[in-house]
Amino acid sequence: MYSRAYILLKREFQELKNNNYEGITAFPISEDMMQWDVDIEGLQNTIWHGAVFQLRINFTAEYNFVPPVVKFRTIPFHPNVDPHSGKPCIDFLDSPHKWNRSYTLSSILLTLQVMLSNPVLENPVNLEAAHILMKDETLYRLIILRLFHRPLPSKDDGSESPKEPHKLNRSIKPVSFSDYYKTWSGIATSKATEYYRTPFLKDPNFIKQYYNWRKDDLRHTKEWSLR
Repeated sequence: MYSRAYILLKREFQELKNNNYEGITAFPISEDMMQWDVDIEGLQNTIWHGAVFQLRINFTAEYNFVPPVVKFRTIPFHPNVDPHSGKPCIDFLDSPHKWNRSYTLSSILLTLQVMLSNPVLENPVNLEAAHILMKDETLYRLIILRLFHRPLPSKDDGSESPKEPHKLNRSIKPVSFSDYYKTWSGIATSKATEYYRTPFLKDPNFIKQYYNWRKDDLRHTKEWSLR
């Protein structure tokens, strides 16, 4: 007889396959569905696009009463990812008291994908990454590009010059946050300073709506490039 957690994860696996989220693949590596391997690609129009991160997710028989354990196996140089353990700093994963049973595998994976390009800089778990990002965002971007062997921007290829960080900053936000700011709340373990505040989802279903908005906006990339 299958466990409750097994049945839930079977259903969530089917949901994930039906939605076919861009840049996300996940599959169970154990017969009881308790251990998963995941690949997540950074969002388009961000410095993380093109970089693929491998993760391992371990569920227990108590799922979905408690959150799974999530760890990056390819650890990004990111303020909210522990550089030693690979654990992301997301409050509903860190604390069972903040976990909501309405969260699903899709909610977790989409949140992780969005987290990459939306760092929270107060009380970070990777102090070096946070320090560089706060002091020199252009340098941080160049470090990420070098780490993942991506070509640096140059005047020859028509890309933005690294000496123009105010222009580079625009590419990190493919959609306007003002349209849905009130719907998002802090999901990272610590709150961001006002300057760097990029709120995450409050409603567990909102991340899916965000993904749909992002797909719509990508159809109008020319319009967004002028903003």
